[in-house]
Amino acid sequence: MPNKNNDPLFQLIKSLSKAEKRYFKLHSIKQVAGEETKYLKLFDFIDKQKDYDETKILEKNKSIKSQQLSNLKAHLYKQILQNLRNLNSDEDIDLLIHELIDHATILYNKCLYDQCIKMLDKAKNMSEKFEKNTLFLEIIEFEKRLVTKYIRTNIENKVSMLIKASDQINEKINNINTFSNLTIKLYSFYLKIGFLRNHKDFELVNSFLYSTLPVFQEEQLSFDEKMYLYNSFVGYYFFIQDFDRGYEYAKKWVNLFDENQTLITPKIEMYIKSVNNLLVSQSKLHKYDEFKLTVRKFDEIHNLQDLKLTENIRLLLFKYSSTHKINRYFMTGEFGEGVKIIPEIADSLENFQRQLDTHYIIIFYYKFACMYFGDSNYQNVVLWLNKIINMKDVDLRSDIHSFARILNLISHYELGNLDLVDYYIRSTYRFLIKKNDLHLFQKIIMKFLRKLSSITRDQLIDAFKELKEQLIPLNDKFYERRPFIYFDIVSWLESKIENQTVQEVIREKALKKISNNM
Repeated sequence: MPNKNNDPLFQLIKSLSKAEKRYFKLHSIKQVAGEETKYLKLFDFIDKQKDYDETKILEKNKSIKSQQLSNLKAHLYKQILQNLRNLNSDEDIDLLIHELIDHATILYNKCLYDQCIKMLDKAKNMSEKFEKNTLFLEIIEFEKRLVTKYIRTNIENKVSMLIKASDQINEKINNINTFSNLTIKLYSFYLKIGFLRNHKDFELVNSFLYSTLPVFQEEQLSFDEKMYLYNSFVGYYFFIQDFDRGYEYAKKWVNLFDENQTLITPKIEMYIKSVNNLLVSQSKLHKYDEFKLTVRKFDEIHNLQDLKLTENIRLLLFKYSSTHKINRYFMTGEFGEGVKIIPEIADSLENFQRQLDTHYIIIFYYKFACMYFGDSNYQNVVLWLNKIINMKDVDLRSDIHSFARILNLISHYELGNLDLVDYYIRSTYRFLIKKNDLHLFQKIIMKFLRKLSSITRDQLIDAFKELKEQLIPLNDKFYERRPFIYFDIVSWLESKIENQTVQEVIREKALKKISNNM
C-alpha cells in the first residue's frame, strides 16, 4: 500500500527548489561513479513520484535490491543535506560562522595555533556583529583551550579578558533563555485556551511571569535581550487582552529593528514576527492609518537586500500577509469585498498544507467563516465552521472550537434550520462543559436560541432587544468580555432590531472607530 507523503526522504526531495535540485545533481555526478550512481537514480524516481511508494521503486529499478534500499536512502538523505549546506553556506550567517569554527578545529588539530586563532577571530567578530550569542560563547570556550598553546607572555591579561567575556555572554544568554522560555510558555497557554478566560488563568500567567523575569535595566540590555523581552511582553499583554500595552511593546520591538537595520536580515524571522505583532495590535485597536503604513513595511520585506527567501520565510510571509489582508476588511466592515479574497487564500492553504500548522489552519477557517457571516452568506459560514467542528484535535485552541459552535448555532437559525439548532444546542452545551468554557455569555445565548422556536414573529424584535440588554454589560466585565473578541454578536442583534444587514451595522461602527483613532 502506498506510504503517502510521510517518508522523510520523500519530504526532503519534494521541498527542494529547481535550483537546489540542479545543484545537487551537478555536484553529485562529479563525485560518484559505478554502483554509487544508484542513489542518483533513486533521487530521480522519488522526485517524479506524486506519492511515496517503495514497491514501485523496487519494481522500476531492478538494480536496487530491497535489502539495499534502507542504506541507499540514508546515504541519499545525507548527501542532499550536505549539498544544501554547501549551497547556502555563503548566505547563512550561522552556517558561515560554523564553517569558520570547523576550519579552526582542523587547524587546531594540526597544531597550527596561530592560524587557528585568526580563524576564530573572524568567527568571533561575525558572531558579535550579528548577535549570535551561543556561537560567541562557543568561540570563547575554544579560545580557553588555546590560551596555553599560543600565548608565550602576558597570559594573565588574556585570561582575564576571556573570563570577563565568558561571564558577560553567559549573563546575556541566561537572560535571553529566560525571556524566550517565558514566550513559549505563554504561547503554549494560548494554543490551548486562547485569550484569558478567568481569574484563575490570570493568576497562573501573572505568577509565572513575575516569578520568572530576572532583575534588569532595559536600557542596559543588548539587542537580543531586548528583542526577546519585547516578544514575551507582547505575548503576555495579548493573552490578558490588554492590547494597548501589547501595542506599546510591539512598537518598541519594531523600532529596535529600525534602529539596527543591519540585523534585520540575519534575524529575519524575529523581524517578521515583530511587524506581524504590531499589525495585530493596530487592527485590534482600529488604528487603521497606522495599520496601512505597517502593511507597506511588511510588504517591503520581500525586497530586503541579501534576503534569502527560504520555504520557512515564505510560509511566515504567507501566513501573516494573508491574515492581515483579511483583518483589513474586518477593520473596515467591508465583508462583501473581503469574501472575494477567500478563495485565493484557501487555495494557497492547500499548497502550504504540508508545512502549515493546525493552529493557523483553525484561525484561517474561523476568519473565513466570520467574513462570510458579515456578508450574510450563512451557507458558507456553516461550510467553514464544520471544518473546525469536525477536527479531531479539539484541545488545540479550544476557545475557537467553542465559539465556532456558537456561531454555527446562529448561522443555522439564520438558515431556518430550527430543528438543527435544537440538536446543536445540546451538543454545544456538552462540549462547553467538557472544555470548562461555559461562561455567562454562552449560557445567555443558548438559553435565547433554545426558546426561539416558541417565539412568534411579532415577538422577535423584543426578544433580540432583551438579549442585547443582557449581553452589553458583559463587555465591561474583565473576564466576561472575552467572547466579543471572537464574534460581534451585538452588531448581529442590532441588524435584526434595525432591519439592516450585519455589514451595514459593523461598517458604520468601524468608520467611527477609525475616525476616532485618526
